[in-house]
Amino acid sequence: QVHLVESGGGLVQPGGSLTLSCAASGFTFSMNTMSWYRQAPGKERELVATITSTGTSTNYADSVKGRFTIPRDNAKNAMYLRMNSLKPEDTAVYYCNRFMGPFDSWGQGTQVTVSS
Repeated sequence: QVHLVESGGGLVQPGGSLTLSCAASGFTFSMNTMSWYRQAPGKERELVATITSTGTSTNYADSVKGRFTIPRDNAKNAMYLRMNSLKPEDTAVYYCNRFMGPFDSWGQGTQVTVSS
């Protein structure tokens, strides 16, 4: 079974930093482009960042470009989201998943709250 576990969220002040982790199993992690998504209350889930299987290419939503990075460690079946210069609008539940899907399995997500 696909298993995705997000962790590392919490409460941070505007301008602060936080690193999220994604642990994956149940599929060949090293063969998959992976993404971070987020969903704020009352809003659609949005794609935040993507990294290709070997980590040679990344892509970011305009809203986070220059502030977030998305490293991965295929040896650990893990992916991370390093967030800097956090803004209140970054507040959301963050999820990881395969970019191409299927999207029939999601982790519990991890809550990031940016507030003073």
